[in-house]
Amino acid sequence: MNKRRIIAVLIALTLTIAATGMWSAATIEREGDPDANVIEDSGSTAGRTSEPKKAGNKIVKALAAPFKAFGRLFGHKNDKKLQRMTEKDAEQFESAGVTRVDDGSNADAKMDMSATAQQHLAAGREYLLSGRLNEAIAELSTAASLDPKLTEAHKLLGVAYDQKGLPQRAKDSYERAVKAEPQDPETLNNLGFSLYQNGNYRAAIDRLKRAAKLAPTDERILNNLGLALCRMGKFDEAYKSFARAAGPLTGNLNTATMLERFGRDDDAIKYYEAARRVDPNCSFALRRLADLYQRVGKSTESQAARNASATASVGSVASFEQ
Repeated sequence: MNKRRIIAVLIALTLTIAATGMWSAATIEREGDPDANVIEDSGSTAGRTSEPKKAGNKIVKALAAPFKAFGRLFGHKNDKKLQRMTEKDAEQFESAGVTRVDDGSNADAKMDMSATAQQHLAAGREYLLSGRLNEAIAELSTAASLDPKLTEAHKLLGVAYDQKGLPQRAKDSYERAVKAEPQDPETLNNLGFSLYQNGNYRAAIDRLKRAAKLAPTDERILNNLGLALCRMGKFDEAYKSFARAAGPLTGNLNTATMLERFGRDDDAIKYYEAARRVDPNCSFALRRLADLYQRVGKSTESQAARNASATASVGSVASFEQ
């Protein structure tokens, strides 16, 4: 029996070290908002909707990340790679010559124009999904120019501009879409998250609360609202939003993680302990408590949390063996 226990402990230790190593490799090339990335590690969903997803195996990317970083350090710049878009580049897209026929007597011309706008919209969406943002903006701008009432073009333009690091243009596009469809929670979420990313937290909370009223069970919206509330120091409200999104355990973990990011270790401990009360065997909460108690000078509590974490790990491995 003792031999099996020792083997179980060694297996648990090996799995922990391997997972930590892979997480470290993955974070070398971490894209997106840092706060959103942190809570996504707990399984939460955050960020924009209509987010273009890059294909590929995450594990392979994690293992390849150190080699890519090494290559960038000693390699040469790829002159053929598309460079970052500037405001001037965006203006060229928006001012692209589009001949518009607005003759009320010519219904066929209007229908043709609408069909053409839809074609550019479809092309822009495909470019956006494949990560070709310059082409996406060109196509979507043409679609919006041909048919200013084509709300979807403004929505996707907002996403594309956000991805290109042009927040003001993203905000303008989202607001055009919201003006056309004020009851659309997805666009309100995207606008709110864009405002949040650029430090306009009060406005972000306003938009995200409106989105949450329209879609009260949408996890992404609720988590984004929680992130914005954290940035305003409203952690109790943030917890409620996180908990509405994914339950009290994840709500406590996300709030504690954000508090820890802000250097508020004592407050983080309270939420990790709350998570522990929900699930006494939550290994993540126990590991963080062990580190935080040690950091604030409470060695006895730190060791108790460390022992509880080891026991929980052995129990999970033993259950797996059975």
